[in-house]
Amino acid sequence: MTVAPAANSLNPASSAPAAEEAEHVSASACPACLAAPSAEQLAKSGDIKGARIMLSLPTAHCAVCITDVEREMEAQPGVRSARVNLTLKRVSVDADPGIEPAGLIKALAGIGYEAHEMDPGMLSATETDKQGRDLLMRIGVAGFAMMNIMMLSVAVWAGAEDATRDMFHWISAGIALPTVVFAGRPFFVSAWGALRHGRLNMDVPISLAILLASAMSLYETAHHGHQAYFEAAVMLTFFLLVGRYLDFRTRAVARSAAEELAALEVPRATVLRDGAEVVVPVAELVPGDLIRIRPGARVPADGTVTEGASETDRSLLTGESLPVYVGPGTVLSAGEVNLTGPLTLSVTAAGKDSSLHRMADLVAMAESAKTKYTSLAERAARAYAPIVHILAFTAFLFWAWITGGDYRHAINIAVAVLIITCPCALGLAVPAVVTSASGKLFRKGLLIKEGTALERLAEVDTVVFDKTGTLTMGAPEPENLGTLAPETLAVAAALSAGSAHPLAHTIFEACQAMGVAPAALDEIREVPGYGVEARRGAEVARLGRADWVGAAPGAVTATHLRIGTAAPVTITFADHLRPGAAEAVAALREQGKHVLLVSGDVEAAVAELAQRLGITEWRAGALPAEKAALVAELRGQGAHVLMVGDGLNDTAALAAAHVSISPASALDAARTASDIVLLGQDLAPVADAARIAVQARARIKQNFGISAVYNMIAVPIALLGFATPLAAALAMSFSSITVSLNSLRLK
Repeated sequence: MTVAPAANSLNPASSAPAAEEAEHVSASACPACLAAPSAEQLAKSGDIKGARIMLSLPTAHCAVCITDVEREMEAQPGVRSARVNLTLKRVSVDADPGIEPAGLIKALAGIGYEAHEMDPGMLSATETDKQGRDLLMRIGVAGFAMMNIMMLSVAVWAGAEDATRDMFHWISAGIALPTVVFAGRPFFVSAWGALRHGRLNMDVPISLAILLASAMSLYETAHHGHQAYFEAAVMLTFFLLVGRYLDFRTRAVARSAAEELAALEVPRATVLRDGAEVVVPVAELVPGDLIRIRPGARVPADGTVTEGASETDRSLLTGESLPVYVGPGTVLSAGEVNLTGPLTLSVTAAGKDSSLHRMADLVAMAESAKTKYTSLAERAARAYAPIVHILAFTAFLFWAWITGGDYRHAINIAVAVLIITCPCALGLAVPAVVTSASGKLFRKGLLIKEGTALERLAEVDTVVFDKTGTLTMGAPEPENLGTLAPETLAVAAALSAGSAHPLAHTIFEACQAMGVAPAALDEIREVPGYGVEARRGAEVARLGRADWVGAAPGAVTATHLRIGTAAPVTITFADHLRPGAAEAVAALREQGKHVLLVSGDVEAAVAELAQRLGITEWRAGALPAEKAALVAELRGQGAHVLMVGDGLNDTAALAAAHVSISPASALDAARTASDIVLLGQDLAPVADAARIAVQARARIKQNFGISAVYNMIAVPIALLGFATPLAAALAMSFSSITVSLNSLRLK
């Protein structure tokens, strides 16, 4: 499964391969080196081909918009697929190489949708805040106008007649009509864009309702009517905007995993040009550029190290806690952190072509993928447009007839029907839950790569764990310090105290626990990528890589100590249980799931671990093909299997499972067969993922139920004339907000 890291400054040599590793050959023994994605690997990957184009859709807001945009995009030559994420208001297009965003933007404009090319890595809260401020401004204008019109209406209600009443009505009209035009602009622009291209969306009936209420009031005023409803028209606009803003805020809370990844993008890089350092935006980097990366800086682009030696923190991409040695020829990925020494990097990919951005795009596509619930919601929403207008027109004709020509009353009822039947809640039923769940799982350390994984995870009843690198991990502890001479231990303690490497910390802490006093050393310094050295009188003492110290590389995780000309001493480390492994297994069993352990390791080691974790069914000595056969056998018996493996040697088993998770030590978001990646070291989130998936499925069903019950109750009330337009606006907003809040109840 996993082998211990090698080639870092304290040189833990690779562990002896287990039987299960027989089919996997690699030039590197470091799991992080094997796992960290590079732009070159991603470009060759079969999972990401061609161009991935991201377009923002500021006017998209309902399930009808999803259908229209995806249908138009997929009709374009060279476009393989398109997925709209309604919560994030964007469409991700999988297209052939050479397809330009400008052509897609023009096609969307042709059906009335504003679109802009976007770089997922540049996504931030700025645009979200801008949209929120715009809605708040319109709410403020509508609210201020509404209060003033209501004050003027008091005089009319108090008994003002004839010219006085008409004057107050006209003043109200002067305030209301500009307010409706300004505050209602989001609805009007969207509705006009749809109508201009022969479509109907949810803003068409809303806009029609606002205009009818305003026109009816203007008609009453022009004909010296006793009542005008300008305050109702403005109030209707006000509450519709409030509902949209609250819905907007609740959706914004459900920050997606793609946004979390994209937020880590580095905006600028230091480029070497003609011997001088020039700071430029990352978007301006091109392959072949040489960039300087100082210690402590995040790598801004994918590339190959041409000069310098250091260590990098790849925990963002792999979750690997141990720093990794890098030197000339090492491939780095955007998002890694340079720890100890300056590096010069030759860029291979930057900006939206970098591995970090491609990973974010991969996740965004997963969040937008169609599931059976998404398809159900879209089919229902597609039927909405014609039905709501037919219902409203029928209600108008019926009430005009039954009231003997009271068109004012008939229009009121028609307006209420137009508003109350809005399918906002139905459109939010699925995407709000999926985005909320993916965001919560990401914050727990799980990255969803495959769009239907959440749905499939909710069906799991059997979990198969791999042992090496999954239930155990490469965070070694020294196991032979007790065999070293006291003088050697004292030198090891002093040297390890002068290093920032995790293995050095482990040695120093173990020495402290043993009561070892560090030896007195001079000129202690850390050599980036190699280890730490100091002087002990006339002798040089070194702790670190085997080749640097002069020791022979071993077959176990180890670092090496040499004092002067004495023979090198090897300090070996033992692997231990991954944090959260016991909790994950226990939680999964509490959820009623059947838990198995399968490993290529020897029987004694597997049996000991199974007993330690309380797993009653286990298999040892299993080769990769045998693991896949076990998963297939379980699926043949009707089980829905979750396979948790390292993703490098368990590819067949991961692919055969109903859904699969790989730990961070095997992460390559473009190539592994797993559906979900465990970013951190803690295995406990695996059980959280299974629980949240079940909750998400329940929330989706609840949202469908809320939408169905709302329509079964609200529509008849409106048709029977018991709901005013204002009440309809409040009911519609309440249903949307209820669905959004219900989606956020995932724990």
